[in-house]
This record gives sequence, C-alpha cells and structure tokens, in this order.
Amino acid sequence: MCDPTETVRREMVAEINAETGSREYLEAKHGQVWDTSQLQQEFEVLGFMAPLVVARRRDDGTRGSLMFQANPRFYFSWSPE
Repeated sequence: MCDPTETVRREMVAEINAETGSREYLEAKHGQVWDTSQLQQEFEVLGFMAPLVVARRRDDGTRGSLMFQANPRFYFSWSPE
C-alpha cells in the first residue's frame, strides 16, 4: 500500500520525539495539552496515523485533528476542521 504522507509523517514523528517534552513544555509551546484519559473524556478518536489523531470534540461535535508525542504520551495542537 502506498501512503503519500508517510515520509512527511515520519519526519514529524522524529521531530516531535527528538526531545521529550514535559506537559509544561508542550503547554508553553502549543497551548492546551491532554493526557490519554483527558483526551478520551473530551474527544472521540476517529482514527490516527502517527503523529496525528483525527477526533470529534464531544461537547459540540466539531471534527479536527491533534498531534501527539510518544513518551510521555500527550496530545496537543487541537485544530478544528
């Protein structure tokens, strides 16, 4: 299967995970940050391809995307469609 986004996504993953970001670091850089439980409470995850997650915000049904880092797992950069 050919994924035209694979190269770009791999570069993004390498950049995001090059330096482990604490929650405070990510909040300062990207704004609101969610851990896995908080993400599950606020969003319905529709799909993912690292480092991106497609989700629907539960309170208003808005669909959009977030980015995530591997370890510790934090989600950030909510971008509504």
